[in-house]
Amino acid sequence: MSKRVIIAGLGDTGVLTAVRLSKHADVVGISTKPGLISGQELGARVSRPAEWERDYRVSFDRFRGLDRADVIHGTLVGLDLTHRVVHVERPDGTTRPEPYDLLVISTGVTNGFWRKPGFQTDDQIDADLQHVHQQLRRAASVIVIGGGAAAVSSAANISGRWPDKRVDLYYSGERALPQHHRKTWQSLERRLVERGVGLHPGHRAELPRGFVGDEITSDAVTWSTGQPPAKADAVLWAIGRVHPNTGWLPAEILDDRGFVVVDPNLQVKGQSGVFAVGDVAATDELRSSARNRADRLLARNIKAVLEGRPLDSYQPPRRRWGSVIGVQRDGLQVFAPNGRPFRFPAWTINTVLQPWIVRRCIYQGVRRDRG
Repeated sequence: MSKRVIIAGLGDTGVLTAVRLSKHADVVGISTKPGLISGQELGARVSRPAEWERDYRVSFDRFRGLDRADVIHGTLVGLDLTHRVVHVERPDGTTRPEPYDLLVISTGVTNGFWRKPGFQTDDQIDADLQHVHQQLRRAASVIVIGGGAAAVSSAANISGRWPDKRVDLYYSGERALPQHHRKTWQSLERRLVERGVGLHPGHRAELPRGFVGDEITSDAVTWSTGQPPAKADAVLWAIGRVHPNTGWLPAEILDDRGFVVVDPNLQVKGQSGVFAVGDVAATDELRSSARNRADRLLARNIKAVLEGRPLDSYQPPRRRWGSVIGVQRDGLQVFAPNGRPFRFPAWTINTVLQPWIVRRCIYQGVRRDRG
């Protein structure tokens, strides 16, 4: 009899894991969203939402690899490790148990307005995307706060989409992208300056009272580092206030910050047949498994459990790498771990990269959008 594998959370990593396992087990995916709503490429999402949706918002019925899987649209509210059952709240308010033989925890994190854990319909997602885009479109000046990839991507894409806007990027360190190689920031710093973005190192923002980080604000920004307040029509907060979506999990499998504790095989420590992957998993300091295709290793390890074979270990990189600002008019620039860039020319994006490498090879087949 085939084993039942529940994938708890169908973001980027959850979908990839489900696609890889659906040929080998009875896969059940559980998601608060009606499709894949990627957390990638924030800059493109806020500045060019229609283009972003084409590649980063995909209904589950378009993934050929999910044809064999069942997908439940609901909210995870509990886990019983003893009886191997997750509890799911459905849209009608009822809660139902879903038993599993193996469980993958991939519920990700909450981070600003672009990574929300709650239940949403397609109409609600449409409204969210347009609301943020219109706020930024109408603003004559924009402040982006944060030094990570989301902040740098937002500043680069907003300034590229609307060259007449005044765009300023504020970050607390001496440079942005501190988790990337220094050469990565040096390259992107030049591009931001060329686009007229004001760069302001050494600024640590004071959070507005009651602010949770999920909205565009317009009040003056004050700084705990002593500089005068800064004002703009729109303030985008990308300050890395990441919260793991683990409120439904027992405390015994979480670390002191709420992330899931895993061993090198991505198996939850002390729990046979329970795995975690992606931003929710405490694999390393950078929690890098989502960005380094650990779904492949996880799928191999789950198949190894089913077949009684030894499991492989995840080897995290020392630095973040990859694309930072996404597709631009001159193509897609990707940075290696040593900071060296390589580029996909613009003509390859919609003729090679997305249709063949991403949709065909990585996701193992994505149908055209009927819309």
